[in-house]
Amino acid sequence: MMNKKPLHAPWLPNRDTLLHTYESYIPDFKILLDRLEVRLKDCVQTSSAPTYKGRIKNFNSYYRKLLRVMPTGIEGNGDFPVISDIIGFRIICAFLEDLTEVERSLRSCFTIYEVERKGADRHFREFGYESTHILLAIPPDISNGLRLPLNLIFEIQVRTILQDAWAEVEHELVYKSEFSPFDLPLKRKLASINASLSLADIIFQEIRDYQNKLNRELDKRRGDFYHKADIESDLDTAFEMTGLSDKTEQMPDIVSPYVQGTIDDLILEAIEAHNKGNLDRAVSIYSRIIDAQPNAVVLSIMFKHRGMAYFAQSKYEEALADFRKSAESNPENFRAWYYIGIVYSVLSRHEEAISSFSRSLEMNVYQPFVYFRRAQSMYHAGLYMEALTDLDKAVSLGFNKPEEKSLRIMIAQKLDS
Repeated sequence: MMNKKPLHAPWLPNRDTLLHTYESYIPDFKILLDRLEVRLKDCVQTSSAPTYKGRIKNFNSYYRKLLRVMPTGIEGNGDFPVISDIIGFRIICAFLEDLTEVERSLRSCFTIYEVERKGADRHFREFGYESTHILLAIPPDISNGLRLPLNLIFEIQVRTILQDAWAEVEHELVYKSEFSPFDLPLKRKLASINASLSLADIIFQEIRDYQNKLNRELDKRRGDFYHKADIESDLDTAFEMTGLSDKTEQMPDIVSPYVQGTIDDLILEAIEAHNKGNLDRAVSIYSRIIDAQPNAVVLSIMFKHRGMAYFAQSKYEEALADFRKSAESNPENFRAWYYIGIVYSVLSRHEEAISSFSRSLEMNVYQPFVYFRRAQSMYHAGLYMEALTDLDKAVSLGFNKPEEKSLRIMIAQKLDS
């Protein structure tokens, strides 16, 4: 933390002299600002991409602040007093969780002198400006070759988008205006706006947490689906997902705290039941949603999910029927045709599998796994040269798995014979 010892004789250089000195530093400040922004973007890791706003404090703002902080002391190099935010950045994040991630990242890359959480000490009935202000040292490799004042540091303000919006508007209404709203009705209006923004931040984060949980459950369910497809197709490993765990054993029927009756809640409950091995319950919930006749896109997704549950129960005809309904409900659902092809391949109906994989690729050609699975079906159908062509396409799209090399060897053996 910077020392703020009072000076024995408070003083201030001549304003014109100070302005000349300040302006002489500007070219180096600009280079420093660019270098710091590059370092920050390399350093900060968040779940969503933040926005960076850097600035060099203009001289008038610097001088006004200097007059305010003089009584408590300043640091500098001779005739140039230094304040903490001559060089400043704002890192603006989408979600509240990102604020913690940004601070954690900064601690790993910089020396931090001070962290101040503006608004953290307010009573629960109070609302107002919220922001995390962090004072950091300038790394020696970044300041190398630059002419900078002694003891120069920089400041970062970390906010959500809504916190930043409030700060900007409040600054215009209160700090930059000659008249501030002192009457109680206007104060209440300002407080209610800030309370609404704070609540919106919390709700956005809750939705984000919900999405993250749903995505984790979907990834596991999808991995189990491909794993079973590989086993039934006599493949040794699950190549579409890595690090797959063994099938989760049967778990007791526990209602998720997320279930409140909405479609999203029911979907999450069904997927959790699926992942825990409660497949009958998963099918029941999917059927309940389907019976409610949601819009075509949701209906297509529900048929796909229920088809996966049937597939996990080895009810392949039921799975096939649901995947077909998924494709019919949403003609743009190329994954539904991929899943149809997988079921046909498990049933050794390879010509129908090839046709289904082809339908999927007609809608989206950038699917390396579909090319590989079609190559596998072509191999079983005796279409060896066509299978090699599909393997080449899969590899060109980044498919680099041992299964591809194994299938090439098998094809070569067939061609040689």
